[in-house]
Amino acid sequence: MTAQLLCTERSTPQTASVVTDLPFKPQLVKAVFREVTSLNVSRPAAWAAASVTRTVLTEIIDGARSAAAEHARKRLIPKDLISAIDRNVEVEVGTAWYLHSPTFHSLMGEVRNADGALVSLRERRGARTPSGVAGAHRFEAGVRRLLGSRGVRAVPAMVRDLDGIASVFLAALAQDAAKVVREGGVKRFGTVSLVVPGEPAPAPLLKDPLLVPSTRRGDGRTVGGDDVLAAVPMQLFGDLRQRAVTEAAELTRNASAN
Repeated sequence: MTAQLLCTERSTPQTASVVTDLPFKPQLVKAVFREVTSLNVSRPAAWAAASVTRTVLTEIIDGARSAAAEHARKRLIPKDLISAIDRNVEVEVGTAWYLHSPTFHSLMGEVRNADGALVSLRERRGARTPSGVAGAHRFEAGVRRLLGSRGVRAVPAMVRDLDGIASVFLAALAQDAAKVVREGGVKRFGTVSLVVPGEPAPAPLLKDPLLVPSTRRGDGRTVGGDDVLAAVPMQLFGDLRQRAVTEAAELTRNASAN
């Protein structure tokens, strides 16, 4: 029985071919999970998280590539990253990285405390460095591979920022996936409505199936692929959220089938 269980955990050639296009290796993804949770992490969970991160970084790179093309530049620079985020609020992810990158320092604005004193950047960062920030640079090879797949190159500072954003985003996704396991499913999502003073509140949005509270199945000691998919709406919204869930679900389904 033990031998049979060990055998089923090994990757088959077919499974390897399904996940070979992932620029962020499942082993590295699992390492991020281990930094934020003591729960076990299944292979489908690692595949799903790697796929979601790829989808997010691809969207950012494509936006930066469009910005660079407008200036006839072939290599991406941090300015292109800023343009990509400014033009598409859906890719404003991994925000904990912004306080640690020179690219974003001029955009953070001034923050003052209750006494009106200016809060320094060091104070805003906090005493503890987020695990994703501390573990940045581990995805550099994957970022470069992804850039190549989109037909572009980037200066080292741009690679560093994409690496940091990917690491911080993945750490946050792992935390939310672990929360889904601990709480036995998705209990609720916050909502935001824009209301014009003096006008009636807008009608509630149509129910998004990705935002419906759910109850998970399975043991409470392992993060599964479905837990990662359930956590995606906590980090992403709009078309990017839908595409990330769809691509990750398809990848894990195909890999598991093999």
